[in-house]
Amino acid sequence: MTLDQWPSHVPARVRELARPSSQDLRDLVLRLTEIGFVPGEVVHIMATGLLGREPLAVRLGHTTFALRQREAQLVDVEALDAGVAGPGREWP
Repeated sequence: MTLDQWPSHVPARVRELARPSSQDLRDLVLRLTEIGFVPGEVVHIMATGLLGREPLAVRLGHTTFALRQREAQLVDVEALDAGVAGPGREWP
């Protein structure tokens, strides 16, 4: 499931990022990777915009980012195991 489809206030783990064919989307994936959206990281949608759920306020570590829906569609996430935030990672 992609991050834009994930429910708010439910932590998830980044599974992988998309491998798009267009250069514009590849640049977005690179940017997301550079700011920390990498496999294994825990993310949490803190809030969404009123119209169309955009932008998404996404918590990654101790930082909150505002993502557009098309950016969140590039991040594939999965459920966390019960009570586990991942190796070396804490969930606030």
